Amino acid sequence: MANNQNAELLDKARLLRHDIRDGSFTGYTSGLVPGLVQGNVVILPKVWAEDFLLYCYLNPVSCPLISMSKPGDAMVPALGADIDIRTDIPQYNVFKDGELVEQVTDIEQYWSDDMVSFVLGCSFSFEEALLRAGLSIRNIDLDRNVSMFETNIATAPSAKFFGNTVVTMRPFKPADAIRAIQITTRLPKAHGAPIHIGMPNTIGIEDLAKPEYGDSVPVNDDEIPVFWACGVTPQVAIRNAKPPLCITHVPGKMLVTDKLNDELAVL
Repeated sequence: MANNQNAELLDKARLLRHDIRDGSFTGYTSGLVPGLVQGNVVILPKVWAEDFLLYCYLNPVSCPLISMSKPGDAMVPALGADIDIRTDIPQYNVFKDGELVEQVTDIEQYWSDDMVSFVLGCSFSFEEALLRAGLSIRNIDLDRNVSMFETNIATAPSAKFFGNTVVTMRPFKPADAIRAIQITTRLPKAHGAPIHIGMPNTIGIEDLAKPEYGDSVPVNDDEIPVFWACGVTPQVAIRNAKPPLCITHVPGKMLVTDKLNDELAVL
């Protein structure tokens, strides 16, 4: 039975990537193909890749590395035999000298033999585990992208890469927040346990209704906001580092892989 369920998941992932590749799907991926790992993506010229790799190593909660390509290799066989990093993300951000200059649905025009791709774990992967436990996720219930905020929590710098941590926020009642902590602690490659709970102003968030990325979601009076590190954090570091060219996913529009979330669990 489990093998049949896994095969169904892989078929769904491949069909979704096919729709992304031909441009018929360009939306957000939260809640899609639950059970499979989703990834944040950063693509840099080889000369910048070593410093970014160190940045990931120094900041494993915000930047949990799950795959890194050889220079010029657009395929990601460790995460799916048919994945082409140039076409299989719903929408890409293109940065030049740290400035966002374009959003595109494929990056073949920017690809060269010295590009190195990094795939980082994503909180969308742990959403499935929370749902399986019977917890409600507000952004999925409302069919919205998750709320993302830039905080005042500094990351560890590496050469030119530096900046503050970006977090995702999901509201829970206190008992459910405790359960969410327990569940996500098992998934360090999907950002693991929350890094902050409640009191958003203490981490530099002034208004939960005004996220820097994604959509706002309501927080009810009997709920507390729970904050997880987010894979958009590297985009802040990229703005500061100002590489001549860098390509990332658009926040909320992730790479859907063939890797099972359970493969990332540590307990």
